Amino acid sequence: MPRKFLLLAVVLVFSAANLFSQSIQNLVHQPPDSAGIGFLLTDGTVLYQAGAESDWWKLTPDITGSYVKGTWAQAASLPAGYVPDAFASAVLADGRVVIVGGEYLNDNFTLTNLGAIYDPAKNTWTNLPAPKAWPYIGDSPSAVLPNGLFLVGNKLAESLAALNPKTLTWTVLPETGKADFNAEEGWTLLPDGSILTFDVKDAPNSERLSTKTRTWSTAGSTMVDLHSPSPFGCLPFGPNGKYCYYPPGEVGPAILRPDGTVFATGSYSGTGSGAGHTAIFNTKTGKWTVGPDFPNADNAGDSFAALLPNGDVLVEGSFGSYLWDGTSFTQTLATFGSLLVLPTGQVLVGGSQVYNPAGTYQAAWAPTITSVPTRLTRGTRYKISGTQFNGLSQAAAFGDEYETATNYPLVRITNRASGHVFYAKTHDHSTMGVATGSATVSTNFDVPSGMETGASTLEVVANGIPPSPVSVTVN
Repeated sequence: MPRKFLLLAVVLVFSAANLFSQSIQNLVHQPPDSAGIGFLLTDGTVLYQAGAESDWWKLTPDITGSYVKGTWAQAASLPAGYVPDAFASAVLADGRVVIVGGEYLNDNFTLTNLGAIYDPAKNTWTNLPAPKAWPYIGDSPSAVLPNGLFLVGNKLAESLAALNPKTLTWTVLPETGKADFNAEEGWTLLPDGSILTFDVKDAPNSERLSTKTRTWSTAGSTMVDLHSPSPFGCLPFGPNGKYCYYPPGEVGPAILRPDGTVFATGSYSGTGSGAGHTAIFNTKTGKWTVGPDFPNADNAGDSFAALLPNGDVLVEGSFGSYLWDGTSFTQTLATFGSLLVLPTGQVLVGGSQVYNPAGTYQAAWAPTITSVPTRLTRGTRYKISGTQFNGLSQAAAFGDEYETATNYPLVRITNRASGHVFYAKTHDHSTMGVATGSATVSTNFDVPSGMETGASTLEVVANGIPPSPVSVTVN
């Protein structure tokens, strides 16, 4: 249950077997008011909630495409009265950012049902009404479905609500077959469009939501308990005082990897401490297997994880961060801040530093471009088609709230003569699914009116992985 989850310090951890002395770079320009949770916008900039929580700042890469040398500018503040911490969130298919709820509001624990939506083109936040008869939202799980709907789980119940981004209206789904309420659970979007969760209150059970029928069914036992018992007492809250502030515990983040497995991490296994367990879900067989416990008696309760372009998972523990390569853990840097995969393949750590992962991606993981005009005019909108534009994973996860998935395409245009890099805002993607395989997908992109003209290369980047570039001419 995070409270003002800001990056305070980042230190490197060295070992004789694994030296990452070149893995971290400080941003030349540090965030003006620190940085909490960040969202990769579809024009290549990054929007961050700052330390005061009501103010937001935007990081823009420099003309060479460097985020390390990027600059900050203040974005619009949230509507008056809505200063949340620990909320459900997403970047929508049209490029807007939606946040709903908050475990804290104006520094007070409240499970607010307020919400807002950010329009990057207008640089404005506007109020978003809550789903009907939802007096509480708080730190609820959420995800953007392949069809673009924004789905939120009712923290204090089993119901769901789907937001239509075009009409900004909610549809409440009260009966979904959920085995327990949604409190403190995370959601992982799978290649077939379903959502996987592992229960907290009903641990070690896992469940799978069919986004076609909008109903849950069991996905079997995780084999080990991934949730943490709560050492705290019960603070009655919510309808009839049935929800307790700290129980039912916490779980760690879960990430879908390119091989089709979901790496699920656990919070502490004892009362207040102890190594977190891990488990692996095979999406092809529907079976769970047991993974190794975290090293150093560490755990990943309520923490961030990101999928690196090389297929490894970077996950934060309580004492440091670790790389999971599908077989074993390797300790790397110690971080306490949000993790966000950039279109460069780097990971932005808490808005303050950039982590440079080792290795690279497999060619089969990259998007491919099958159709795009070869002559582009500045200030004009175009459509581009191909495969795997949304990547193979959401590439970001948290224990429950703070959803910052990046499974959407970015269009990067590089001028051949100058080497200068420009991002063309993408929007209205044909799908928000993951691992779409050989299916043809598309998005729209707007060529920046101020970019340089002449011979250029164009790429569609998904989760830090680009395709083979195509040649275009910008007029």
